[in-house]
Amino acid sequence: QLQLVESGGGLVQPGGSLTLSCEVSGFRVERYAIGWFRQAPGKEREGVSCLHWSGGVTIFEDSVKDRFNMFRDNALRTAYLQMNSLKPEDTAIYTCAKSREMRGRCVPTPDDYDTWGQGTQVTVSS
Repeated sequence: QLQLVESGGGLVQPGGSLTLSCEVSGFRVERYAIGWFRQAPGKEREGVSCLHWSGGVTIFEDSVKDRFNMFRDNALRTAYLQMNSLKPEDTAIYTCAKSREMRGRCVPTPDDYDTWGQGTQVTVSS
């Protein structure tokens, strides 16, 4: 069974850091693109970043460039979203997703991902 489980969300002060985890099962994390999406209250879901199966990182959202990064641990079957210098506008539910295709592209289109986690809440507030 294909599954993704996020963890690591929480409440953090502006300027702080969090690292979200996306633990996968049922497939090898290094063979698919893993995307992170977020949805803030009253807003549409947006693509944040993606870890390409080759290990490269694509940042979709300009507002997080130079602040967010992704990496993975193949042995732990986990992809990570490292978030630094967090801002109140980063507050959202963050969800990871697996690309539909093996060795799939990193694109911000949700339809290109076929398996999603349940999401984890990130709140940036003083």
